[in-house]
Amino acid sequence: MDVKKLLHTRMRVNDIERSVRFYEQIIGLKVSRRHTSPRGAQLIFLQTPNSEEEIELCQMPAGAPAVVVQPDLMHLAFEVDDLEAFARESAAKGHPFSDGPTKTSSGSMIGFIDAPEGYEVELIQRAR
Repeated sequence: MDVKKLLHTRMRVNDIERSVRFYEQIIGLKVSRRHTSPRGAQLIFLQTPNSEEEIELCQMPAGAPAVVVQPDLMHLAFEVDDLEAFARESAAKGHPFSDGPTKTSSGSMIGFIDAPEGYEVELIQRAR
């Protein structure tokens, strides 16, 4: 039996609305659906441009242990057309890059920005 495709990746967060604002306003994702799980967790799915995969944000009910993201635990990576323009715009919105922009040995440019819970988001401008 073969896996057919990746459908979504779940990330637990402490403040789901704050995280949604970041992914919508800074990264440019769109909410595709919201619901509450049978266990009472709030779930919000974010649609990624030009891709079928989604990101699922999950906030557990009150009383659940807080999310503490370890440094360099995981990251999401998105391709952008102009990394320096993205860096300027995100900084102007209060979210400066935590690292980069940096040119790689392949000629691509990469930069990192921290999401509200401490998850890293990598932005990549492919070599032209």
